Amino acid sequence: MWDTFSQQYFTSTYDKEKPNPRLPCLKRSPGWRSLHVFWELLLIMRIKLARSCPMVRLTPLLWAFLLILLVGAALTSLMPAGEHQRPDDDEDEPQELDKLDVLRRESFHREIHEEERETDELTEEQFTIIIQTYNRTDILLKLLNHYQAAPHLQRIVVVWNNIGERTPQWLWDSYGPHAVPVVFKEQTVNRMRNRLQVFPEIETDAVFMVDDDTLISIPDLSFAFSIWKQFREKIVGFVPRKHVSGPGGVLTYGSFETQNPENGGGDRYSMVLIGAAFFRYRHLQLFQDQPAEVHAIVDFTQNCDDIAMNFAVALDLKKRSPLETPCQTSGIFVKPVDFRNLESQARSGYQGMWHRPEHLLQRSFCLNKLAQIYGGMPLCYSNVMVSQFGFPNYANHKQRG
Repeated sequence: MWDTFSQQYFTSTYDKEKPNPRLPCLKRSPGWRSLHVFWELLLIMRIKLARSCPMVRLTPLLWAFLLILLVGAALTSLMPAGEHQRPDDDEDEPQELDKLDVLRRESFHREIHEEERETDELTEEQFTIIIQTYNRTDILLKLLNHYQAAPHLQRIVVVWNNIGERTPQWLWDSYGPHAVPVVFKEQTVNRMRNRLQVFPEIETDAVFMVDDDTLISIPDLSFAFSIWKQFREKIVGFVPRKHVSGPGGVLTYGSFETQNPENGGGDRYSMVLIGAAFFRYRHLQLFQDQPAEVHAIVDFTQNCDDIAMNFAVALDLKKRSPLETPCQTSGIFVKPVDFRNLESQARSGYQGMWHRPEHLLQRSFCLNKLAQIYGGMPLCYSNVMVSQFGFPNYANHKQRG
């Protein structure tokens, strides 16, 4: 019987042209090679035993031992193939990865990469400063040195609007090292909305945009950052403004304390200007995705990019909120303690565009045009004022238009 089974086994395993129907499991099981090796060793032991001791018989104890080994090998052969391995019907066939499995793994890794972009690259505990500058290099260098002391600041991006002029990067680097790296982005056209580009150098979720003549104390900056982390989808800043609806629905741009002609309503706001404010990195893309007519208005007036940003954020909040949610303001006003304008210190004598006589007229014009483009007014009023030291009636914010 032993010799007959041996002959049948070797015929089934080595003669692939004539498979043995008695042993189909050995051909179809993933671990049939293990059984193959086991039977080879067993037969070799039997042959050597027969040759050396012809009179020796297999005892029942030895048969039991061999049976246990056989059952163990059989159970091993029934185990599933590995993650990257398929059972082969032929040893000579090349092993190929399942294409569907490969696609699943690639999709999974893409999702992981996107999540890492949100959690790792866009660091939650740090922020980036964007400063757009024109003809105020002396003040710019003073501000760059001042903001180096800000905790949680990862990088400063300077939008260089002095077309054709060399940036002071060489001067800044010559007095290094510096705690926070500074990147100068040279522009080809002097446009107000250059500062709202989606700069690839930004690796943080939080962005603080500040004008090149504005110095904000480090405690104020840190406090505003802590408030922004509680209202990430809003603009959190130091300069509030409002729109006022007049007869016939005509909109007028006003300051924080401007009274509504119908019901008073002073000390409330509907916008937070981005000349000194935190917002999310993705809000830059929201601005870029606005209709071309919006960008045309900003370029025509060289103004109103901050109003357009408030429109974009307000519309995004409305889109993300349930239908029954009341109107949400686009920003949160933080009362500053030490907020300075350094414009008078510029040796160039350059004055900001808010000094132009048509400045406020342009901003009212922009409000009406934007409301027309979007088919309504998305901005909502708020009287929330966040302060480190009490809640005064109104802030010292009258320096700016």
